[in-house]
Amino acid sequence: MSQIKITNLTFTHEGSYTPVFENVSLQLDTDWKLGFTGRNGRGKTTFLKLLTGAYTYSGTISSKVEFDYFPFSVEEPYTLVLDLLEELAPSAEQWQIRKELSLLNLDDDVFYRPFATLSNGEQTKILLAALFLRENRFLLIDEPTNHLDQTGREIVSRYLNSKKGFILVSHDRTFLDGCVDHILSINKTSIEIQDGNFSSWYENKQRRDQFEQTQNNRLKKEIGRLQEAAREKAAWSNKAEAAKIGNHVYDRGYVGHKAEKMMKRSKSLENRQQKAIEEKSALLKNVERVDSLKISSLPAPAERLVSLHEICIMYDGTPVNRPVTFDILAGDRIAIQGPNGCGKSSILKLITGEPLSYTGSFDKNSRLKMSYISQTVNHLSGSLQDFAREQQIDLSQFLTILSKLDFSRTQMEQPMQSFSMGQKKKVLLAASLCQQAHLYIWDEPLNYIDIYSRFQLEDVILQFQPTMLFVEHERQFTENIATRIISL
Repeated sequence: MSQIKITNLTFTHEGSYTPVFENVSLQLDTDWKLGFTGRNGRGKTTFLKLLTGAYTYSGTISSKVEFDYFPFSVEEPYTLVLDLLEELAPSAEQWQIRKELSLLNLDDDVFYRPFATLSNGEQTKILLAALFLRENRFLLIDEPTNHLDQTGREIVSRYLNSKKGFILVSHDRTFLDGCVDHILSINKTSIEIQDGNFSSWYENKQRRDQFEQTQNNRLKKEIGRLQEAAREKAAWSNKAEAAKIGNHVYDRGYVGHKAEKMMKRSKSLENRQQKAIEEKSALLKNVERVDSLKISSLPAPAERLVSLHEICIMYDGTPVNRPVTFDILAGDRIAIQGPNGCGKSSILKLITGEPLSYTGSFDKNSRLKMSYISQTVNHLSGSLQDFAREQQIDLSQFLTILSKLDFSRTQMEQPMQSFSMGQKKKVLLAASLCQQAHLYIWDEPLNYIDIYSRFQLEDVILQFQPTMLFVEHERQFTENIATRIISL
């Protein structure tokens, strides 16, 4: 066990005038299992990259362990998995490699497959195993769940729980609770560490935020009362001083003494007021705004919107899923679940109108208007204004929703290619919320999305109850939102 010491860490991106981090000091234990959380765009990935030495910074980072970052690219994708593991972890014995893969529910036959032929979820497991097989390393694991189905997330969460010595960036509440013992959080004005899992951290944060809000309200009332009392005392003092000049004052000394006493009381009240203002200014700095959203859903044109019977999606004559039958009725919020590669996204694309080959019968209402969010965000570039015009959505409404999703005015002026992955996903979500539709089809909408925005999305869906079809691997979101689950 050793420590990672970070002292006065300061970093600003090139071309920016606003520091991402300023005089940050932390001390981490290399045996901790750290969950790393915070709003999108706050600098979680930047922080991990700073630990690896990828950027130039001021301050010091000292550690007796080396850092490994996940995900990383494999230069020769057609290397056999066994050769890749032996290259990445040369000191590991083959029995150790086999044991590591068994913990991740991977069979021995994966050894002899080219890495590039593995699914994204299998590649995630292989690369994590390779990093944990290396000696004297502290792992920096950045969003490993984005390519994992629900079962895969449960397996990797158990696997990480059996390890120690890592920082894990994830927004999946259930996943974090299963494998971390500390939470590292980036707040509005600070970075802090707390013992426990995500649920205990969030409960404590809610309790602290509520206390600060109560204190803020109390001090606000007290400041108003003190201001009024100070004005009254000062006014009385000034009036009494002025009265000393008149011809009918019988005891100018007494009146002057009384006026001076009132002025002192006024000054005392002003000092108390200033102290209360200073105390109030120390509150609410890290309270996150979670504003309510709206969705522009339309009344359904019919009770049955979509009907699928014995549908199999075909690629090059090969079915990618077993036959599936279901209807989408007005008011449904249907979650499609299943392992990676079982055809979930293909079903969504078929309904949205992509020209896919299929067997079975498929019908949808001719007046049906849909809003679709794809998994991918890499196509986003250019300005938000141009994007809103292309999507034919109201710019003012679009920017208002982004503001509620924690976009600053400065961020809104930046090109989309400079956004974090989470911010890009929020652009797609905000556009969908603006679109008037009978049916909202969302493919893994929570990928990269921070915890607070997930709460906002849950709230808007439960409040407005739009008809939805979605794929999402975060168990808690699905349990809270879905009225029906279709398993492939």
